[in-house]
Amino acid sequence: MSDYSFVDGLRDRRRRLSDRVSFPVALWSGQGAARNFPANRYPFRASSHFLYFAGLALERAVLLILDGRSILFWDQPTVDDALWHGPEPSRTELAAQMGVEDAYPLAELASYLGDRVAEVATIAVQSPAARAHQETLLGRSLPQPAQANGPDGALVDAIVAARSTQDPMALGELRRSAAIAVAAHRAGLAATRQAPTEAAVRATIEATLIAQEACPAYNSIVTTRGEVLHNERYHHPLTPGDLLLVDAGAEVSSGWASDITRTWPVSGQFSATQRAIYEVVLAAHDAAVAAVRPGVEYRDIHHKAAWVLVEGLVDLGILRGQPAQLVDRDAHTLFFPHGVGHLLGLDVHDMEDLGDRAGYAPGRQRSERFGWCFLRLDRPLEAGMVVTIEPGFYQVPGLLQDPARRDRYGDCVDWERLAQFADVRGIRIEDDVLVTAAGPEVLTADLPTDPDQICALITGA
Repeated sequence: MSDYSFVDGLRDRRRRLSDRVSFPVALWSGQGAARNFPANRYPFRASSHFLYFAGLALERAVLLILDGRSILFWDQPTVDDALWHGPEPSRTELAAQMGVEDAYPLAELASYLGDRVAEVATIAVQSPAARAHQETLLGRSLPQPAQANGPDGALVDAIVAARSTQDPMALGELRRSAAIAVAAHRAGLAATRQAPTEAAVRATIEATLIAQEACPAYNSIVTTRGEVLHNERYHHPLTPGDLLLVDAGAEVSSGWASDITRTWPVSGQFSATQRAIYEVVLAAHDAAVAAVRPGVEYRDIHHKAAWVLVEGLVDLGILRGQPAQLVDRDAHTLFFPHGVGHLLGLDVHDMEDLGDRAGYAPGRQRSERFGWCFLRLDRPLEAGMVVTIEPGFYQVPGLLQDPARRDRYGDCVDWERLAQFADVRGIRIEDDVLVTAAGPEVLTADLPTDPDQICALITGA
């Protein structure tokens, strides 16, 4: 509908939540933390559960959903706040922006609830100060969301159901976030040949995010040590022959995230061995993306990526044997030890604060098998879900030099052949994919994965 508004979208979300629960719900936004003294604070990030239903990143706020009505509890900024931070909208104005029926000071929450406080369900927030407020007002301790039971547990399950698929308002923000992240990666590619260090490329990427009023959705990974899966140091010099693995996403002002990884040669030209492995990873990526559609089990997509990766490594002579048997033996985990991706939304690992209640279908548990135990999502896909697809190849010394693994896979790895690929520390290719009835829609498709196109963005050719 052309007149469908932000307020309409928020009201729809709250209505859908109310339809799933029979008890009052109170969602805390959280509270910022100081770095080293009270006035030097980290940037505030509201709880995603509050943000999804309230739409505004208010600090020290509570959204109460009660008997089909929504009420905001939040303290008006003081004169001193206005002195240092400028004027803010009034509580009444914010309530109108959110489409809630009433708004009161935070101190009035307890009296408003009265005897019904014992009925209220909530989700424990990460902020210690806000959590203390939750527990004091509710008169009970709160477990981590993954362990919540009773009404709290029912609320967790209702929020998982509400947030697992994305509504049109969310998809608009996810597309905006993806476009900003694509622009940031393109800027990083163009800056690489002149950059002296990883830090310089990171600076270019994150400057692009900031210039578009976004911020990093997580600590950017920009590294020539691609075998370190979550590298957060940026001091290595960029030298010819290096591959640079860049995993960076945007978080837009509304909180929605993107998550992209590309791997490229610092010189603008892959070596023969680097290109060979890159094309194997790309084949696994493309096969996994092509498999994304409603009803498909996400673990089967992971299996598909592993199978194609193993098939390519057999063709290169690194692995020996039949791909199906090698995957059954988990031989792929020597080089691809993590899951193929995760849900994406307001959180870059969406709803991961809820534990496997969000990522795993009811009744399912994580595998104990290495590699498979890191699969973050084990559900059948539904239209409207947004997931990442991110297979990789890594030469992790701790895995490849482990005596037990070398003994277990001694018959299927040609270690001498593998040594010829020593200039490939790690390669990952990641895109954000919307599940639709017509098949996958890659939200990050404007950033190429083709190796020649990647190199052209580095060299300007």
